[in-house]
Amino acid sequence: MATILSILGSSYQYLHRLQGLSSMVCQLRVSWVKDAKKQEQMWESQHEQAADKIYFMCSDLGGFFLKIAQLLAKPDMAPAAWVRKLVTLCDQAPATPFGAVQRVLEEELGQTIDEIFETFDEKPLGSASIAQVHKARVKGNKMDVVVKVQHPGIEKLMMTDIRNLQLFALYVQRTDIKFDLYSITKEMETQIGYEFDFKREANAMERIRHFLYENNKKSPVIVPRALRDTVTKKVLVMEYINGIPILSLGDEMARRGINPHGKIAEAAKQNILTSLSRAYGQMILKSGFFHADPHPGNILICDGPEVALLDYGQVKELSDNLRLGYANLVIDIADNNASRVAQSFRELGLHTVAKCENEQQELLRLAQTLFDTKMPAGQTVLQPFADDSSIKKIAVEAFPEELFSVLRTVVLLRGLSVGMGVNYSCAEQWRSMAEEALLASGRLTRDVKRTSRRRASIRSLRAGH
Repeated sequence: MATILSILGSSYQYLHRLQGLSSMVCQLRVSWVKDAKKQEQMWESQHEQAADKIYFMCSDLGGFFLKIAQLLAKPDMAPAAWVRKLVTLCDQAPATPFGAVQRVLEEELGQTIDEIFETFDEKPLGSASIAQVHKARVKGNKMDVVVKVQHPGIEKLMMTDIRNLQLFALYVQRTDIKFDLYSITKEMETQIGYEFDFKREANAMERIRHFLYENNKKSPVIVPRALRDTVTKKVLVMEYINGIPILSLGDEMARRGINPHGKIAEAAKQNILTSLSRAYGQMILKSGFFHADPHPGNILICDGPEVALLDYGQVKELSDNLRLGYANLVIDIADNNASRVAQSFRELGLHTVAKCENEQQELLRLAQTLFDTKMPAGQTVLQPFADDSSIKKIAVEAFPEELFSVLRTVVLLRGLSVGMGVNYSCAEQWRSMAEEALLASGRLTRDVKRTSRRRASIRSLRAGH
């Protein structure tokens, strides 16, 4: 686990020692205990202590370290105790005092709060790494809204953290992991830099809303509307959407007397993930312009259950070449087509050097780890940097910066699915969308052959029956 934290900048050495030394001590203590239940309790206590230390480090340092907490709070990557503690920093990070929020808001909008809003809740609905949100009601039309206000001074702090991280990434990729981490941190710098411009976010939200609502009889997710006359670089006012944070879904089910492991709950979870996955498949493969931050703090469950997708600060637009190259890779993964992955990687500009005998299968494993949500059979926690992992066996010498947002999106979707106890493959679900995108572009060569083989296989199976 320690090695995966290597891209997380100056926290790397601290976390490495924390995990390494304390885990060794705990392992020694556990070895003296024979009772399996007692051993489990000892490990749980160890994870809780580590989670507390990481929580307070990220909370105290703020800025980019709150983003680190979001990355670590993934049930497919970290112990459950870490997830329980760190996931609260997704939307309940330390808030800016209301007086400072009021100053930012009134400076940006040029009016007092009382002149714009009939009511304004001083206690925020939530707070994250860059901004916090308050519920309010607009004067005149009595519309309930959410007011997003940027934390004062956060841009300078966070960009300094990221530049320090880039220096550390260069060191780590030369000494520990043969993966192009520097390119990833450069893309992080670009993407996070965009998050400080709320006018850009409002435009992105409207563009995605238009695409999803125009291309579906019913959009798979709800996208809020911005109030255009109350949007500035540091303030964004948008419609209020009534829903339950996805993190509270289990508690809400229990409150309603629904068994969280029963058929009703499982069907609801499947529907939620299907809606999210459909929306992302369409955005990435058909539009190429997509919301790139599906962490739990950005997802609400509304009546139906419908899914609302919030926070459009991190969005990404792929070039047609990258979008269609990724469509090819999606089909390769969905078909378990190891012989084609190397070509798809080359088309994407993802350069690898194999250090193993079975190169094709390891490349497929690498593609699945990076770009599919499905967990290997029998596993609930991934160890992508373990000694026997594909990332250890295949050096990734060049990773396109633009592809990082796709990777991050898939990794976050995988964390959501594991947290909900549902194991599914986004590649399998997106396969038909990938084919449609390639057909619409006129890039038929590889697709026709694949589709023909697939249809021939289906006909053969039907004939066998």
